[in-house]
Amino acid sequence: MALFHPFLSRYSSSLLTSSAQPLKLVPVARRPPLNVVPTRKIKCGAVADIKPAAALDDDEDHKVLLLPSSEQERRGERIVADYDWTEEWYPLYLTQDIPEDAPLGLTVFDKQLVLYRDANGVLQCYQDRCPHRLAKLSEGQLVDGRLECLYHGWQFEGAGKCVKIPQLPADAKIPRSACVKTYEVRDSQGVVWVWMSHKTPPNPAKLPWFENFDRPGFQDTSTTHELPYDHSILLENLMDPAHVPISHDRTDWSAKREDAQPLRFEVIERTDRGFAGWWGKTISDQSASASSFLRFEAPCSLQNNREIVDDKTGETHYFSGLFLCRPTGQGKSMLIVRFGGTKRSPLAKLFPKWYFHQNAGKVFEQDMGFLSSQNEILMKEKVPTKNLYLNLKSSDTWVAEYRKWMDKVGHGMPYHFGHSTISLPKEPAVVEHAPAGLVAGVSASMPAKGGIGTMHAPNLANRYFRHVVHCKGCRNVVKAFQAWKNALSAIAVASTALAILISGRQWKALLLLSAAVCSGGAYACSAAVALNTTNFIRTHRRL
Repeated sequence: MALFHPFLSRYSSSLLTSSAQPLKLVPVARRPPLNVVPTRKIKCGAVADIKPAAALDDDEDHKVLLLPSSEQERRGERIVADYDWTEEWYPLYLTQDIPEDAPLGLTVFDKQLVLYRDANGVLQCYQDRCPHRLAKLSEGQLVDGRLECLYHGWQFEGAGKCVKIPQLPADAKIPRSACVKTYEVRDSQGVVWVWMSHKTPPNPAKLPWFENFDRPGFQDTSTTHELPYDHSILLENLMDPAHVPISHDRTDWSAKREDAQPLRFEVIERTDRGFAGWWGKTISDQSASASSFLRFEAPCSLQNNREIVDDKTGETHYFSGLFLCRPTGQGKSMLIVRFGGTKRSPLAKLFPKWYFHQNAGKVFEQDMGFLSSQNEILMKEKVPTKNLYLNLKSSDTWVAEYRKWMDKVGHGMPYHFGHSTISLPKEPAVVEHAPAGLVAGVSASMPAKGGIGTMHAPNLANRYFRHVVHCKGCRNVVKAFQAWKNALSAIAVASTALAILISGRQWKALLLLSAAVCSGGAYACSAAVALNTTNFIRTHRRL
């Protein structure tokens, strides 16, 4: 699981290398640091280990709670940065997973987009709305490289120009207004990014670039997950190493609840576009082996990096956990996970990629109940996080830094929950109802949806619709296992029938053995399908 969570590998390096000594990274400062946002302390008593105890006094509070980190914060002054959420590049999709033969509907906050490849293989991105009667273009189809609305057959190409309206007379010209809004997209390092502003030209300098992913020999395992909670809560979760040994206890070989301990954090950079710093496994251990380097950068990129030097060869190996969290609406987000390095463990090579993908799904499902309820409480309480969170110095530094950064830039977002400020969505979320019955069965089997015809209405509580529909590799694996299961089941039935009809003992035994083997194979294929499509169910146990 170290391949899929930014912090699981901190508790076990078995997937990285067996003979290596980690060395300290040298971070590259990008902008002069700025002070963080003001806050105020909430006085509160706490009881530890369910033992009778007096409330913590102020001195004890200072020892364990995160307090104002600057003079401006202590004076209650607020720093506001110039920020416009549309003037940013947002991660849309993994390039490898974009369908070749169908349009793809995506969202950034409340803006609906449609992405497709034209006849020349060039990526085009439009507003997901036909100018005729507002039908979704993502529900359409590709005809000779043009995007066709399936409501009335209007076709669009290139810069959003309408090139065909079947209902127009032969001598009539297509109205100039029959066009769609376009968005600039770029394919960079295996990810498609979109620039959301129509007022400001795309800024290439803001397009994220991740150095480790461009190093010779770097290999990564990438996967996409749609999740039922706000992207800010998702980012909080990904930059929180303290929860890993508890929430993901025994998920695999890299997380154990007995490893839960105080952590140390050192913020070395604060800018209008994010923050960065070191974090370590223990407070007392100041060695390089206890340090990883974390960087958050606007609007939604998080990376956790390490360098490890092989003590036998002296070669430096680079490892990165990259997390691209796209806001997809109120209470929804889409995450692109990329974890890799310049060296892979031989043990990791024994497992197929789909195994790591489903294991990543299990990790997110373990946190889903907590994060969904957290999302609900934030929306219900309608107050900044400083009035709700009890942040500890030894576990929650990155969470506090992120919410304070949102204080600076939240005024330029559709909505936000900051440490000291809050702005609620101006409009309530719109819930789209999926089709049911035969129509849904056909729709779910379309290439862009990735369905296999047996699962219908999209549901973010379902692993199939959270991940498999977004992953070409896992879709193909599920379909292949389904086909093998059906074939082996048919062979098992036929072999059993022949064994009943035939009289020779040797042939009867051979056919029954064949039926047993095929039945076992069909069961294994069914288990593999379930592994890719069935949610993890947490089993509570008394410790």
